[in-house]
Amino acid sequence: MDLTSELAKINQDLASKGIKLRIEQRNNLLNLRGQLPCLATKGLSSSQRISLRINADQEGLEEAQRMLQMVLFQLKHNQFNWEHWSKKELHRATKETINNSIDAIRSFESAFFSDPSRRRSHSGSITTWSASYLPYLRRLTALEHKNDCCINIDLLNKTLESYSENSRSRQQCATALAAFANHLELELPEDWRAKSNGYGLHKARFRQLPSDNLIKEIWLKIPNPHWKLVFGLMATYGLRNHEVFFSDLSGLAKGGDKVLRVLPNTKTGEHEVWPFHPYWYELFELEQLEANPNNLPAINTDLGTTTLQNVGRRISEQFRRYKLPLTPYDLRHSWAVRTIHIGLPDTVAARMMGHSVAIHNRTYHHWITRRDQQQAVDTALAKKIA
Repeated sequence: MDLTSELAKINQDLASKGIKLRIEQRNNLLNLRGQLPCLATKGLSSSQRISLRINADQEGLEEAQRMLQMVLFQLKHNQFNWEHWSKKELHRATKETINNSIDAIRSFESAFFSDPSRRRSHSGSITTWSASYLPYLRRLTALEHKNDCCINIDLLNKTLESYSENSRSRQQCATALAAFANHLELELPEDWRAKSNGYGLHKARFRQLPSDNLIKEIWLKIPNPHWKLVFGLMATYGLRNHEVFFSDLSGLAKGGDKVLRVLPNTKTGEHEVWPFHPYWYELFELEQLEANPNNLPAINTDLGTTTLQNVGRRISEQFRRYKLPLTPYDLRHSWAVRTIHIGLPDTVAARMMGHSVAIHNRTYHHWITRRDQQQAVDTALAKKIA
């Protein structure tokens, strides 16, 4: 039985018993609604709603029924108090009933998607949750079961330390677990940031990125013209995988400004990107895209039936299928390093890449440090010559 049918059956059963409360679904959450004491006038009641902040799923429905029985008990014994059902108290009560990571993650997920700041890009929020939070929370759950323990700082540390030092996964895990701990009101240790440090390529992840010549050679060897355009777009504009299919390409018209606008429904929202190198626009024949966007590969981009993560995965799979000697993100990293060598300010480059300056500087620390040192050397030598 689906949730809507089961909800209707429960409410019908309540009505048959003369109970004036109902469980209702609003968007993705469940509430209680019915005759409840008026807050302002003692002794009177009216149709009101209690916001439970419970996910509208099978387990949430079971929890909502338990909450309803609690309200009925309080009403019967004249113990009902609106203060007990305020968002603050309900949030605290929910936390106190969390006994394991599954309950905690469900509560965290509800709070994550209820955050008003995430309404701007629902599809982006789904991708962020699926790619940047859920994998690390699942590992935490696996470690909880393996060690037969409860959620505490020790379990969070074990989860973080299960990833290689100075890896991107470890840094993302630290970010996800920090948000999770904040939701559960767990105080992280002072050395949490130090333990999580290492995002990017400046230490363990440092590697030799493809040269511009190698990128051009690889492009020539891609057999499919549609995927050649994908490769060319990523190389020229440093796009994330999914951004290839969620960008305004009108600026690529002949005579246009060659500026590409990444659309708001992407992972980090709307931002504009300039080509580096500019001449790669012609080299990779990108003008074809403005005239006919269908020149991109035909893949499902309907975010009602897929996710940004799935769209991006298609590109990674295609790179592997063609046995290209680089990853899609190598093209993005190479674009970023190119802007560093050209001298583009870090704040501008970070904005074009759709991430913070702090992330930009941490990710490209090695190359930025080398650039700044070279500039200092050049300045010192110029002064000596003068």
